[in-house]
Amino acid sequence: MNNADIISKTITFVKEKLKNAEGGHDWFHIERVYKNALLIASDEVCDETVVKLGALLHDIADSKFNDGDEVVGPKTARVFLESEGVEEEIINRVIKIIENISYKGGNVKKDFSSIELDIVQDADRLDAIGAIGIARAFNYGGFKNRAMYDPKIAPNLKMTREEYKNSTAPTFNHFYEKLLLLKDKMNTATGKQIALERHRYMETFMAQFYAEWDGEK
Repeated sequence: MNNADIISKTITFVKEKLKNAEGGHDWFHIERVYKNALLIASDEVCDETVVKLGALLHDIADSKFNDGDEVVGPKTARVFLESEGVEEEIINRVIKIIENISYKGGNVKKDFSSIELDIVQDADRLDAIGAIGIARAFNYGGFKNRAMYDPKIAPNLKMTREEYKNSTAPTFNHFYEKLLLLKDKMNTATGKQIALERHRYMETFMAQFYAEWDGEK
């Protein structure tokens, strides 16, 4: 397997597959996660090919856009990688990343671990916080026709996995239910450092949001 060739073909495949995707889960999301993953990987001992493929394919068929089907993503990735003659060992490690990267409400026990998963998961979570994370949250909320904020609807911090998947709460609740929690769920030193800065940016945004909502600024 020519590593540079398979990465190039994977990029082409993902771009085509996600050309009509929702703005927060499109090719540009994948590209940002890919760049984040390379940055984090540079400080870790890991299999860079697995990291690259995991980052590129982690959202190839997100269950949110496939009627909650969590099998279609790994299956789509496997069919593609097998068609390109990628070694079975590498395919299995990439599939494990896709199967285990999702947040799923934060109350799900992790039953698989690898440094490559840690890296790609951190890279994906970084794209969910900070300025980009804020933009993605409201973009998805608009896509689902959800309210921005409703002071009468409190965040639910004890959701089950199914409740999290099926939630229709206002977008601003998502900050409490996921985004503000990610800083303390990062795996790598680099991920933690970047997450802290992005977390602080979100706190500043939220303070401004509340002040404007209440007519104080």
